[in-house]
Amino acid sequence: MSGLFITFEGIDGSGKSTQSRLLAGHLEAAGHEVVLTREPGGSPGAEDIRRLLVEGDPGRWSAETEILLFTAARRDHVERLITPALDAGKIVICDRFADSTRVYQGVTRGDLRRTVDTLHTQMIGLEPDLTLIIDMDPDAALERGLARGTGEDRFEDFGAEFQHKLRAGFLGLTKDFHDRTKLIDGTKGAQDVGQHVSAVVDTYLANRT
Repeated sequence: MSGLFITFEGIDGSGKSTQSRLLAGHLEAAGHEVVLTREPGGSPGAEDIRRLLVEGDPGRWSAETEILLFTAARRDHVERLITPALDAGKIVICDRFADSTRVYQGVTRGDLRRTVDTLHTQMIGLEPDLTLIIDMDPDAALERGLARGTGEDRFEDFGAEFQHKLRAGFLGLTKDFHDRTKLIDGTKGAQDVGQHVSAVVDTYLANRT
């Protein structure tokens, strides 16, 4: 079987990273070979760019500059990790991918969606097979995200209004890409959400084979 590309999307603090790890463990226990990765990052060069994007003052970069930085990081990530893993028949689970750029820079910080999509088509040319959007209340997610204290809170520092715009943007993706997106209720406990995610992915795999 060819490789499978699964992505997690959602607002800051929605639990994407936790659910990515839980799903990886579930699939590995079922005998699948899994590569767990994240964006921005996932390859040495992309991790260098990550620090430029997620740390520092919110006004550090314009949305246009962020699009270029994210695209550069994503290109390196795809070249060095994602494509080789998919070619080897592995399941790649990625915490964020191009959909985040479509929402964060393409919608909430200006009317730049066409720019994001054009760059993605020209420089990346890869879409996920399945995207799981973890949905929850933006105010609760923001509180959770800031409480982590990782220092990677540049986007959380844009505030609650920004998080509400993000949520609307991610919900919009379910209409734009209804064939590959699944909305997951992220308001429950991590284990309950994980069971829902696992059931969705198991069903997808069963139908795929």
